[in-house]
Amino acid sequence: MSLDALRETLNWPFFEAHHRRFAEELAHWADATLPGLPHDDVDAACRARVAALGKAGFLKAAVPGAYGGLHEALDVRTLCIARETLSFRDGLADFAFAMQGLGTGSITLYGTPELKQKYLPPVRDGRRIAAFALSEPEGGSDVAAMATTATPDGNTHVRIDGAKTWISNGGIADHYLVFARTGEGPGAKGLSAFMVDADTPGLSVAERIDVIAPHPLATLKFDAVRVPITNRLGAGGEGFKVAMATLDIFRSTVGAAALGFARRALHETVEHAATRKLFGAPLGELQLTQGAIADSATEVDAAALLVYRAAWTKDQGAARVTREAAMAKMYATEAAQQVIDRAVQLHGGRGVTKGEKVEELYREIRALRIYEGATEVQKVVIAREALRLRAARQALAAE
Repeated sequence: MSLDALRETLNWPFFEAHHRRFAEELAHWADATLPGLPHDDVDAACRARVAALGKAGFLKAAVPGAYGGLHEALDVRTLCIARETLSFRDGLADFAFAMQGLGTGSITLYGTPELKQKYLPPVRDGRRIAAFALSEPEGGSDVAAMATTATPDGNTHVRIDGAKTWISNGGIADHYLVFARTGEGPGAKGLSAFMVDADTPGLSVAERIDVIAPHPLATLKFDAVRVPITNRLGAGGEGFKVAMATLDIFRSTVGAAALGFARRALHETVEHAATRKLFGAPLGELQLTQGAIADSATEVDAAALLVYRAAWTKDQGAARVTREAAMAKMYATEAAQQVIDRAVQLHGGRGVTKGEKVEELYREIRALRIYEGATEVQKVVIAREALRLRAARQALAAE
């Protein structure tokens, strides 16, 4: 976010002094550093951003204090501030930061001390790139339909077979958090999570996937990939629990990234409206333009309140923030799409011209309404939570 918007937001009671310091430092660093990093080759650009974020110390926000992190536990407000600040400036920098967190968040929550020591410090320093491999070609958001299997191979290993797709950092990651069916129970009750190094025999990149906002994305193939059981996170059959607990933290940060994109679009809209002359007067003097700006400004603030409410609630010790995170992710991404669409419309022909910031934002925002649970999935989650709370109240009343 811009420094003015940053300071205004951080005056809200959601934040503490260390959040304000982190935000100011990251904003200044990003303004000075990101323009000079590679942009043309997406793999090289992503690697450069991970390395730069690590060297500057900002990836410490993605690991706990015992392994060199900023805070004793993952601080969701810090993660959201980072994503909002970076996405305001550079979508790929936001992506690079986010995947370092998502790709190792499960280790922080469920990893053994040995796994934490092996994987977290290199991620913190930007020396290794992380990835989260959950989605499958036929599964999508239906995690219970997972077809990838992990079968026993002797007493000390499992053998993973199957495929994962739409995997961010696919092809450049040094390790993948892989979810597979281990059969302890039906559906989601029979899944487990494993850390798999990218150079493990049998793991290959089947296809690189091009999307409208370029970032490293791939389909992975697992052909008898032999992994130690000690690389499992949590107990056997706890994979769904591991995945949902991780997403419970990082889903709010998707809303924060959308918020950064929306803030940038609003900034570009206001600047354009104030300086573009139309019919002899600034575009911003037209009431329809003012109406568009008012709608966008209100949606940005509403999204910020939902995002940072979810983050604050988690940081206060809530075991789960399923409802709050789903609301934040759903509203912020949908609102950002509207804010950016208005920005494109008000820019006229420039709005759809390659090289214009609002055109870039239009491509960047679209995927956020899909990944880590599409908007339609978030609606189901929110409705189920509302119905579950009603049932709980009824049960209490009946006692």
